[in-house]
Amino acid sequence: MVMKQISYKEAVDFLLPRHYSGRVPVISYAFGCFENNKLQAVCTFGIPASPYLCKGVAGEKWKSNVLELNRLCREKYYNKPLSQFVSWCLRQLKKYNLIIVSYSDTAMNHHGYIYQACNFYYTGITKRRTDKYTEGGKHARHYSNDNQGSYRVVRSAKYRYIYICANKKIKREILSDLKYPIIKEYPKGDNNEDYVLGNYLQRELVKVDDNT
Repeated sequence: MVMKQISYKEAVDFLLPRHYSGRVPVISYAFGCFENNKLQAVCTFGIPASPYLCKGVAGEKWKSNVLELNRLCREKYYNKPLSQFVSWCLRQLKKYNLIIVSYSDTAMNHHGYIYQACNFYYTGITKRRTDKYTEGGKHARHYSNDNQGSYRVVRSAKYRYIYICANKKIKREILSDLKYPIIKEYPKGDNNEDYVLGNYLQRELVKVDDNT
């Protein structure tokens, strides 16, 4: 098993036919796990879509240090622990003193067991909400209110995890500024560790008048 940094194109070519989101996120760093010279898993990190998240994690001081672990995907029959791969990726990023945020989607019955195995901090669950509906699954930031139409798309509740990817001194400083509570008990449940590769998450729409 060989783990190394890969190109944006390598990551996108692997993710698009496999990851349930069906979308390409912002990618600042991409890593691949290879076996017999074949790419078996990909993990990517990028700037979060929401600037409010960057500032909200630990304040103005640390907003430029926030990255999201935004994709983690493997080949269907690859059965090595992904937590080992993620831990390796985090070690490669440690020199940059980053705050890594990641989410586990309740709509896919995910609880974040890989993040738990990597000692991420669990900081709670986001509220179910709705976003501006956009054609083709594009992010709402690409559309103006004039493109809204009659529907909004449901954003499912997600378990939020944070990892302080920094040296000990910086880690202590970030923890003292952290805006989210650290919850000792991890969420548990009948975790769906896998999804059918190539099956995308179906968006749930609500009429604007019905939105709450």
